[in-house]
Amino acid sequence: MAINGKRQRLKAGALHRFISLVLVTLLGVLLLIVLLGTNSVSTFVARSLSESRKNLRPNFNNTRYGSILNLPRQTELSIQLENINQLPPRNINLYPNLVKNRITIVLYVHNRPKYLQVVVDSLSKVEGISETLLIVSHDGYFEEMNKIVDSIKFCQVKQIFAPFSPHIFPDSFPGISSNDCKDKDDSRKKRCSGNPDQYGNHRSPTIVSLKHHWWWMMNTVWDGLEETKELSGHILFIEEDHFIFPNAYRNLQILTSLKPLKCPDCYAANLAPSDVNSRGENFASLVAERMGNVGYSFNRTVWRKIHTKAKEFCLFDDYNWDITMWATVYPSFGRPVYTLRGPRTSAVHFGKCGLHQGHGGQSACIDNGIVNVDIEDADKTANINSKWDVHFYEHQPGYKAGFKGWGGWGDERDRHLCLKFAKMYHSMDTGSTI
Repeated sequence: MAINGKRQRLKAGALHRFISLVLVTLLGVLLLIVLLGTNSVSTFVARSLSESRKNLRPNFNNTRYGSILNLPRQTELSIQLENINQLPPRNINLYPNLVKNRITIVLYVHNRPKYLQVVVDSLSKVEGISETLLIVSHDGYFEEMNKIVDSIKFCQVKQIFAPFSPHIFPDSFPGISSNDCKDKDDSRKKRCSGNPDQYGNHRSPTIVSLKHHWWWMMNTVWDGLEETKELSGHILFIEEDHFIFPNAYRNLQILTSLKPLKCPDCYAANLAPSDVNSRGENFASLVAERMGNVGYSFNRTVWRKIHTKAKEFCLFDDYNWDITMWATVYPSFGRPVYTLRGPRTSAVHFGKCGLHQGHGGQSACIDNGIVNVDIEDADKTANINSKWDVHFYEHQPGYKAGFKGWGGWGDERDRHLCLKFAKMYHSMDTGSTI
């Protein structure tokens, strides 16, 4: 009897331990679901990834891309950021079903938290923003910027970080190497590394990061992310110093639907005039003009065309992505590159601390986190009429074929890295034209 009682107690204890184990496991699974569905790219997630996925690489067609392309040896931070890029979007529990014909929004940023807070606040008031996915692309890891993105609750949001940004390579290329030439150093006399640009100046990592980030982001968004690599429709690109009006998304939906009918030769749709100081003409007509760099959108067909011009983009001696496009990529298409927009702007450039361009007294500016942009009733709802004709602007001023560039992009290492970004998500075809 004593032996039977002991066996029964042992069985009961084992059953209790099993039930406890099941409950703990279920709680752990529920906690993980909550973290992935609602939390940001928190320290908890980042640490977990860095410990469990240290050897993980993006899901490229060729998993040995790093050695084949001879990319820079990654830092620990670079590897962690690459892991974070593969996390699913946040706020899926709040917005589980995205609209089928959505226009994905990509916001690319540097390290201007006051600017970012303004654009995030403006996006929170955009009609239809909850229907789509917002991707925030960073050119480095900056904690204050990360906190602002963490606070977004008005739509699904996904963060990606450029893993080969000069900002996360403090002691080696593409950051600063100890043997790098500086300013107008003579590499033969000083025995330093680097090629000068057309004006005799050596590379500045902070400056070249602008072009590297844009090109890496474009290749990654169109060809590297699970969320977007199959999209055929338009993707909207905005920067951290673009104030977005409440009617921007609805207007863009109208423009992209009208483009094949009203302007079949237009490559893109824009939220703002190409002249950043203009608020639009306010006449009853659509406008076709040269492609601007404020609130521009295009589809995969256009991206494929841009991607074939990787050499033109990567070898042009200008550190600005937009001037490079205007002066060498677009002219190589063989015909004018028009974009379609409304007669009244739905986005404005508000930054007053540009690298080489000032702004007039009528421009929107930001001081201490306060932006000077007037939102009128006409800016709150869609204001584009599908019956309007199209007014074409020809022979517009601006950068064109023949412009030699502002320089800053003469180092062969930057040019080669740029070309490698164009190959990262594609098979290593020896017959590639890139």
